[in-house]
Amino acid sequence: MTAAQSDNRVLIRQRGLCDYEPIWREMQAFTQRRQPDTPDEIWLLQHPPVFTLGRNTKPEHLLAPGEIPVVPIDRGGQVTYHGPGQLMVYTLVDLKRLGPGIREFVTRLEQAVIDLLGGYHIEAYGRRDAPGVYVDNAKIAALGLRVKQGCTYHGLALNIDMDLSPFLRINPCGYAGMAVTQLRDLGISDSIETVSERFLAHLLANLGYNGRELPPGQSHE
Repeated sequence: MTAAQSDNRVLIRQRGLCDYEPIWREMQAFTQRRQPDTPDEIWLLQHPPVFTLGRNTKPEHLLAPGEIPVVPIDRGGQVTYHGPGQLMVYTLVDLKRLGPGIREFVTRLEQAVIDLLGGYHIEAYGRRDAPGVYVDNAKIAALGLRVKQGCTYHGLALNIDMDLSPFLRINPCGYAGMAVTQLRDLGISDSIETVSERFLAHLLANLGYNGRELPPGQSHE
């Protein structure tokens, strides 16, 4: 641990169920105005149903969106789906201060998911050719980031207990026929709140944070 990391804390914000676009704009604004001493933040939330199109999305990968909104955004990657029962983990992190490069940062995010699933006795792995976390060739967590002036926003999506059928309307992350899975289908019945807290512990450990803070008025319970 470097001297800069010796008292490295992160602000945790539990955001609940939030429409996608306002949160995205808020992440952009936060990243734009942050200063070298601005604390990193991690936002935990869920979204109503939405398809998001990364900067590399090809139109043919959006098969039949139907009534679900489609939002082109500024993260890397291709098309994915977000909906209730999926934990969104947005990482607003100053990589220059934290230390890892972007590839290592992605690996650490993936490892946090792998460690979480390992605690449930589920073997998971990452793929170099398709960032994310997989169980038996089915994707359980997707990653997509934007780095601006050395700071990240966006993050990862972990499928916990959701309707997976909208994934059939796209080629997930640009891969035709890619299978997706979730914790519920792997026999895990923990609530999204329980999974979130367990995952957060693994995430902070993998990113090297040694403490967490909550916004004023928010309980640590």
